[in-house]
Amino acid sequence: MYNYIIFDIDGTILDTEIAVLSSLQKLLLEERNENFSFEDLSFALGIPGEAALSKLGITDLLESNEKWNKYLKDYFHHVKVFDDVKDTLVKLNEMGIATGIVTSKTKQEFINDFEPFGLSNYFKLVVCADDTEKHKPDPEPILKFIELSGADKSKAIYIGDTKYDRDCAVGAGIDFALALWGAKTSTGIHANYIFETPKQILEHIIK
Repeated sequence: MYNYIIFDIDGTILDTEIAVLSSLQKLLLEERNENFSFEDLSFALGIPGEAALSKLGITDLLESNEKWNKYLKDYFHHVKVFDDVKDTLVKLNEMGIATGIVTSKTKQEFINDFEPFGLSNYFKLVVCADDTEKHKPDPEPILKFIELSGADKSKAIYIGDTKYDRDCAVGAGIDFALALWGAKTSTGIHANYIFETPKQILEHIIK
């Protein structure tokens, strides 16, 4: 059915929620002397850091984002690859299914936060936040991926965990699958498929 599988990173390949939100809490306590709950900040999952900070009223976006990334390192021990993701990527590669990434991470964040897990070689193409002017939920990141990869839209699918991911895929004209293992709920997110585990991806991939 599909011959190109495009993945989001945070909440789809990597379980980063605790690290991302804890470091953001620390930053906001320092910058605004305010305590925010994870629920208050969950909107920040899935969009570029500077976009999230802007929504929180932070004005010095570049410096604050650099601090956020610095504080993220304090919580990096919480980050892990979701169960069965690596096995699924190995199997997809064995099947000859091309895999790629569209992420809201910048290239430097990709290097710092993703490459240490040793999964980069499984992906033919990666589109990061600084590869496009507009970002999720705008379709430009996936459209850029389609342009660079030459993938057939009708045979490509994007797998992510947020409404931003879904809107990006729909706007780009490709199918979307919800990674429920990261999203935790499907409420308000209309998807072509809802996968409870990464291995369920393989059940729907027929070349």
